[in-house]
Amino acid sequence: MNIDSQFAGDADRSDTRPILIIPYMWIGDFVRNHTVVRVLKERWPNRPVDLLTTSLCAPLVDYMPGVRAGIIWDMPRGRLAVARQFGLAKLLRERNYGTALVLPRTWKAAIAPALAGIPERIGFVGEFRFGLINRWRWGEKRLPRFVDKNAALAQPDGAPLPPEWPVPQLRVPAEEIVRWRQANGLGAGAAVALAPGSVGVSKRWTYYPEAARLLVERGLEVWVVGGPAEKGLAQEIVAAGGPAVRDLTGTDLRNGVLAMAAAGVAISNDSGLMHIAAALDTPTMGIFGPTSPYLWAPLNSLAATVVQDKEELSCQPCQSTICKMNDHRCMRDLTASEVAGIAQRVLREARAKALT
Repeated sequence: MNIDSQFAGDADRSDTRPILIIPYMWIGDFVRNHTVVRVLKERWPNRPVDLLTTSLCAPLVDYMPGVRAGIIWDMPRGRLAVARQFGLAKLLRERNYGTALVLPRTWKAAIAPALAGIPERIGFVGEFRFGLINRWRWGEKRLPRFVDKNAALAQPDGAPLPPEWPVPQLRVPAEEIVRWRQANGLGAGAAVALAPGSVGVSKRWTYYPEAARLLVERGLEVWVVGGPAEKGLAQEIVAAGGPAVRDLTGTDLRNGVLAMAAAGVAISNDSGLMHIAAALDTPTMGIFGPTSPYLWAPLNSLAATVVQDKEELSCQPCQSTICKMNDHRCMRDLTASEVAGIAQRVLREARAKALT
C-alpha cells in the first residue's frame, strides 16, 4: 500500500495495521486524547489503536472505548533516559505498528517511534524533530484549543476542521460501580463528588470545606476525591461537613474514576478529575478562574463552567499557576453558597432528565 496516500484523502477502510498514539501524560490531557481515538476509529474502524501510557494513567485505558491496549512505559521527566528509549523502541518494533501519532511537540516523545522504524510518524513541527517525524503537519498556531491540535493530526492532511469533535469518553460497567460502592460501604444514593486538587495553585478554589457543610445541611452526601496530595485538605473538608462526608482520596486513579462514575454531580477545579467526570457523562461543574473555559472546559453535554461574573477582571484568564495581581479575586469571589446552589440545581435537572 502506498503510505503517502494514507493522509491525502479518504483512507482505505480495509487497512488493518495497528496505530500507536503517543499522548500527553497529564491526567486531564490523557483523557482528552480519547477524541483522537474516536476520530481514528471513524476513519479506520479495522485498525487497532494502542496508547502509550504511564503507570499513573494506565487505569484510564481500561475504560476507553476503541482502545485495544495500553503500553505502560514510564519515562523520567526532565532527562532523555537513553536506555529506556531503546527498550521502548524494541517493544514497539515487536508490535509492528503502521502509524504513530506523536501528540506532544517535544523531541523526546518522537525518539522511540523513530528507533522502532514505524513507517508513518505524524506530528506537528516541534523541537527540531527532523528525521524523527516523517509526516509533518503545519498550522498548529491556528488551532488554539488542545482538542483541535490533537484531533487534527488524526485527519487527512489539509482536511477542514469539523464544527464539533467527538467528545472524550470513559465507560465503566455498572456492575463495577456496584462492587466499588459495596467495597467502600456506600449506599446507592446520588452523592456530590468534590475534587479540590489541581496542579496549579491558582486553579484551586478554597471554599470546599464550607461548600461541603452547606451541601450536607441540604441533605446531600459528599465524597472528597483526589490523590495523596489532597489528603490533608480532605480531612479539613470532612471536619467541616461531618459524618456525611467521606474521604475517598488515595493513590489509585481507578478509585477516582469509579467515584466520579458513581457520583450524581462532580464539582472540580480545572484538573484531571474534572475531565474524567466529564468523559464519564457525570454532570460536571468545572470551577474556572485563571484558566480559560474556552480552552479547557469539560467536554460533555452535562457539563457546566462556573466563573465569577460579579466584576470584569482585566487579568482573567491569565493562564498563570500563581496569582500575581487582584489577590486571586477570580476564584475568591465565587462563594460556597453559589456553588452549592448550582450543584443542587444540576442534581435536580439530572434527576428530571433520567425520568424522561
